[in-house]
Amino acid sequence: MFTRIVKMEFHTENIPAFLKNFEEVKEKIRSFPGCTFLELYRDKNNDAIFFTYSRWNEEQDLENYRTSALFKEVWSITKPMFSKRAKAWSVDTLVSL
Repeated sequence: MFTRIVKMEFHTENIPAFLKNFEEVKEKIRSFPGCTFLELYRDKNNDAIFFTYSRWNEEQDLENYRTSALFKEVWSITKPMFSKRAKAWSVDTLVSL
């Protein structure tokens, strides 16, 4: 299992549309095969910065999602709303208390 963290920064006027779309697709993403957890975070100091935090069973599960029609649909709507290029990290948990 590993975690995928994606940082997204939006043009302020696009935030309501992003949140509306996320609300519509979050269950589909979370129920995608191999996804075991999904959360959306908002930066405390900059309302235009959001993070998705998702857990995946295998790297191939994430790759399957990234090549799926669902991801293409979500990304085609979300990406044009960015004010900066998204950044993503795949990380392994070393300690969890």
